[in-house]
This record gives sequence, structure tokens and C-alpha cells, in this order.
Amino acid sequence: MIGTWVEGWAASRRTPPPVAKPWGHFIEVAGDPAEVGRHVLPVADEALVRSAAASVTLPRTWMKMPAEPGELEPWLPRGWEVAWADTGHLMAIDLAATEPVAPDGYTATVETVGSVVHVRVLDALGKQAAKGQMAMLGEDAVVDRVGTEEPHRRRGLGRFLMRVLADHALERGAARGVLGATDAGRALYETLGWKKHATLAECVYRA
Repeated sequence: MIGTWVEGWAASRRTPPPVAKPWGHFIEVAGDPAEVGRHVLPVADEALVRSAAASVTLPRTWMKMPAEPGELEPWLPRGWEVAWADTGHLMAIDLAATEPVAPDGYTATVETVGSVVHVRVLDALGKQAAKGQMAMLGEDAVVDRVGTEEPHRRRGLGRFLMRVLADHALERGAARGVLGATDAGRALYETLGWKKHATLAECVYRA
């Protein structure tokens, strides 16, 4: 599931494809002031963490893995710090049709660019109220960049958006959805049947 998430995240963000490393995967990230690249490890192993950390020379390089943050903190060399506030959750669901109905006053648009499906929810004036996207990887759909604009929150747009994504994933042959969630996102996704499979601990090289 980690490998699927990594591949889908890279496709969704239009980064170069993940590069295999002895400790896992590396993704180069361009144009992001907070991140120049990320190492993603499939397991929390001290030797792998130390090897990945030792390979890094550029500040704002991140490292992510399925682990509790406190577990990896003792393994980090100087210059690295745990990003406690950015700890996430690896989640998945067996997709099922939902036939979503837009909340009153809203409509959805769907656009596919390559392997990535983009969904936008528009208000009555045609302005964006919520958005989300997913990368299609055969039988997997990796959901990414889901968000609702502040004035439109608590109106059911997040649930509607996720259901639109799920139905389009099914239409394109996917059977499973995968995503990395924040704490706030996890609460929403669990109401829709998504299950947490692991905590995603994150750390960053500040130097």
C-alpha cells in the first residue's frame, strides 16, 4: 500500500516518477518552498532510517514511513527533526458506488488529464467551493489534494466530493482507494467507510 500511495502521489503532483532506493522510494519535488524531495520508507527500521537520513544533503528534504513519530525520533541524526504536526494516516477503502447528490446550490465538474481525475465543486456563481483529485493506477485510485474553501465548510461538500471521486474511480476500473490523510481528513473519511492502516510519521532535514 505504501508503494501504491507513493506512485499515485507522484502522478497526482506531476513530479518525476519515484526512484527506488535501498531503503524505499525517493521523489524529487520542484517548485515547493517547503519541500525539495521526500524519502518514503515501507517499514520503520532503524538501519533504513539512518541510511536514508545519511544520504540527504539538501535542507527541506522529508522522510515519511508507517510508524509512530516517537518511534523514529531516537534514530534521527543531527539536523533532522520530527514533524509532529504533519503526522498523517495511511487509509484505504474497497470502493462501492454511491450515486452522489450535490448539496443544494452546488454542482460538480470532472476533468481527466492523463491518469489524473480532477473534481471541482462549484457554487451557484460558478466559483470553486471544493476540489480533489486522484491518480488512477489500474485497480487502485490514489486520492489527493482534497479540500473545501472556508466559506463553504460544514455543508457536506467534502462527503459529496469523495463520493464523486469514488464513483469515477469505479467507472475507470478501480477497486480500491488509497490516501494519506491529515487528522481532520481522517475524521471525514472514516464516516465514509475508509479504514486507517498505519500512522504516517514525518520528519524533515533542516540543517
